[in-house]
Amino acid sequence: MKEKTYLKWYNKVGYGFGDIAGNVVYAFLSSFVMIYLTNTVGLNPGIIGTLIAVSKLFDGITDVFFGTLIDKTKSKMGKARPWMLYGYIGCAVTLVAIFAIPANMGEFAQYAWFFIAYTLLNAVFYTANNIAYSALTALVTKNSKERVQMGSYRFIFAFSTSLLIQSLTIGFVEWMGGGAAGWRTVAIIYAVIGLIVNTISVLSVKELAEEELNDGKQSGNDEKYSLLDAAKLLFTNKYYVMICATYILQQIYTAMLNMGIYYMTYILFNENLYGVFSWAINIPLIIALLITPMLVEKWRGMYKLNLTGYVIGTIGRALVVVAGYLGSVPLMLLFTGIAAFGMGPWQGDMNAVIASCSEYTYLTKHKRVDGTMYSCTSLGIKLGGGIGIAITGWLLDFSGFDGTLAVQSDSCIQMLQIMYLWVPVAITLIITFIMSKMNVERANEKLLQEQAVKSDMHDKNKLHRNP
Repeated sequence: MKEKTYLKWYNKVGYGFGDIAGNVVYAFLSSFVMIYLTNTVGLNPGIIGTLIAVSKLFDGITDVFFGTLIDKTKSKMGKARPWMLYGYIGCAVTLVAIFAIPANMGEFAQYAWFFIAYTLLNAVFYTANNIAYSALTALVTKNSKERVQMGSYRFIFAFSTSLLIQSLTIGFVEWMGGGAAGWRTVAIIYAVIGLIVNTISVLSVKELAEEELNDGKQSGNDEKYSLLDAAKLLFTNKYYVMICATYILQQIYTAMLNMGIYYMTYILFNENLYGVFSWAINIPLIIALLITPMLVEKWRGMYKLNLTGYVIGTIGRALVVVAGYLGSVPLMLLFTGIAAFGMGPWQGDMNAVIASCSEYTYLTKHKRVDGTMYSCTSLGIKLGGGIGIAITGWLLDFSGFDGTLAVQSDSCIQMLQIMYLWVPVAITLIITFIMSKMNVERANEKLLQEQAVKSDMHDKNKLHRNP
């Protein structure tokens, strides 16, 4: 039977706009907050890294809190849309606050200003907005194809926005006068753009009535578990542990690549190359994401595709190291693109792998904890992001980095090479090893076969007892 459709093309596109708003904040913050704080405000990178790591702990914890609030919300706009709409107002205000630290403040006050604004942005407003945005996928349609299409629009807009932010921001800041005033003006413009686009996204879709959403479902029959019980189920699942480890490593990897702005400035002596390298990463990644569904079908599963992809990614990053020491920017760009393309399939199918992981828990423990699994994975991402940024700050501080100097010390140059060239290839190598063990699809097939054999034997025994 053909599934009922709920959305027009403009609903799907409008929904996708939400990730333009989200990445105006995320890409701007993750790529440029460190260099703004060290080179413009003059703060210590080690202290900044520590503050971000502490902030990320709060950020991860609030995921579950806001998820529960959204589930309990009842309003004329629905459950999720109010949180998405009003949460972004806070995002816009705190984003500007982060890039508008008063120069006449004492140093301690500047650190406090940053920590409060950064924590409010990530742990409160962005979390509320982003969880609500993600939840809309299940609240505006019950059609599985429409949900896939909504997700496709999301990642296209997300990576495209990240690409533009990373490519244009340095030049945009200079065009706006440079220095603290330039960063503040750009932050205000990005915040306004985000507000407009987020509002369009909220108004482009409408949540289904609860009667429609619950059609054909028995309410009140879901099993209830404590958070401790769910955690035990999750962490006794070896594949879930592998996924969490991979997420954390990926976030550290991303943090190291975001430090590329320092590498371009002080080693390649051209900060504008950061945008060029962003193109070399994001375009192959988008291409890989577009063809991933076809490749999964052709390869009859995700395991071989993800493993092969990361082998390619590891080789690509290793060749980036070689090209870096040769001083060849074209070769660095080429191998960066190859690495990104190889890692793309995992980005495209990781949610499906998590679903298989959840199925493994059900087949082994006979209990479902799907929601908690995705929530805890989000926590892993945020912790990994916090750890990654903290590590970059600590390493910069340890190397003797001084944002007031046009030319850095030899120890700092060596550290930048380690961070941008060697650490990423080491991380991809570790992830490749984890991928080689992450054949959860095969594990599920084996469990299903064993259950089928047991069921068949049970039926035969029953037949013998009752001829």
